[in-house]
Amino acid sequence: MCRNITTLRGLEPSATPEEIEAAARQYVRKVSGVQSVSDATREPFEQAVAEVTATTARLLAQLPERRQPPRTVPPLRRPEVQRRLEVQAGEAAERA
Repeated sequence: MCRNITTLRGLEPSATPEEIEAAARQYVRKVSGVQSVSDATREPFEQAVAEVTATTARLLAQLPERRQPPRTVPPLRRPEVQRRLEVQAGEAAERA
């Protein structure tokens, strides 16, 4: 389906709510074809993200433990992504 969505089951420490939402957002972007949210798409897009996030969290909670951790690290755990997010947050704070 989407190669950018990483496996969240079996992470140590467990997947965070932010990681689950990021995966849900990527999934909804892919299936809807909406890459940038507009006023016309915001409500249904965000509702879908919330529903997929909740369903994913329930699924991860109900599945048995994995024997081995996933092979890839979720983007929010990667140092280069963390640096980019920090820069974006700093820029947003400067504009505010």
